[in-house]
Amino acid sequence: MEDMYMAYVGSYSYSGKAKGITIYDVNVADGSFRYRNEEEVEDSSYLCVSHSGKYLYSIADEGLVSFRILPNGGLYRMNSVKIKGMRGCHVTTGREDKYIFVSGYHDGKETVLRLNPDGTVGEITAGIYHHGLGTVAERTFRPHVSCGGRTPDGRFALVADIGLDQVKIYSFNPTSGTMQLVDAIRCDLESGPSKFLFSRDGRFFYLMYEVKHIIDVYSYHLDGNKPVFEKIQTVPATDPKNSSSMTASCSIRMSPDDLHLFCSNAGDNSVSVYNRDPDTGLLTQLCCLPIAGDYPKDLGIFPDGKHIVCVNHASNSLSFFTVNYEKGLLVMCHRSLPVNEPNCCVITKVIR
Repeated sequence: MEDMYMAYVGSYSYSGKAKGITIYDVNVADGSFRYRNEEEVEDSSYLCVSHSGKYLYSIADEGLVSFRILPNGGLYRMNSVKIKGMRGCHVTTGREDKYIFVSGYHDGKETVLRLNPDGTVGEITAGIYHHGLGTVAERTFRPHVSCGGRTPDGRFALVADIGLDQVKIYSFNPTSGTMQLVDAIRCDLESGPSKFLFSRDGRFFYLMYEVKHIIDVYSYHLDGNKPVFEKIQTVPATDPKNSSSMTASCSIRMSPDDLHLFCSNAGDNSVSVYNRDPDTGLLTQLCCLPIAGDYPKDLGIFPDGKHIVCVNHASNSLSFFTVNYEKGLLVMCHRSLPVNEPNCCVITKVIR
């Protein structure tokens, strides 16, 4: 049976122009989407798929909503749970799909909830508010949690805070789902650490800064029971010649083969593409090119790693590109698709 892939795009729905999640059939060979239908979710600001590939989770005004991904790629709504805080901006599950992490930009809170064996969302196991003052009025003057999740070994949870210029490190109890602060990665003032990801082997950690628009590369290992992050590289997230005070780095994604990293940037409306050395973890920037849209809030990487889709929030569009790694080029391969106020895109293989 030929593999089936679907794309799910989360949008704000308060204007009444979008329902919440737009569902697309994915043509991997030519790097395109075909519209199927929409699923009602109030202000779907971020989505994630479980590591099993069976479930989709969406942030919503009501908290967190769970869906079962049907064999035809459609969605079946299972349940919704309040997070006892303001609406989240980022959500991810641990590798074992036993817990889900919701990051709250507006109230500076990281919320952990248990996932039931059937994929539904269970009770809150931890809710931690960050405290303190940042360095830049309005943008980073108080806690703004933007990204969270467990380390690949499951021992710790990391929480990036744009407002405090820190990534806080918590020990994580896999039985109770609780967290305890043990350390922090202290970033430069006015840098705005925003999104992060690990290499598949868990040896390297990539941290993107929204305000300083750079990417720091860290090695990661354990020294006994202590987590050790050592910075080994800093690369620009965009082209320094085109960046300005209006530039904001928005999203980083890794290619399925773990050999390429992508970063989108608002303001100059660009995407940077990097080669990643799997042995050293180091990045080499191949290109930084415009994406034919406004405010590329997120990226979707196609399963073949040869195509990407840019989620253009301000221009209400999805733009599609072929990636030429040898020449360091992004080539637009299809007309942009209209979609209202998109925030996030996930592309996943349907389990049948």
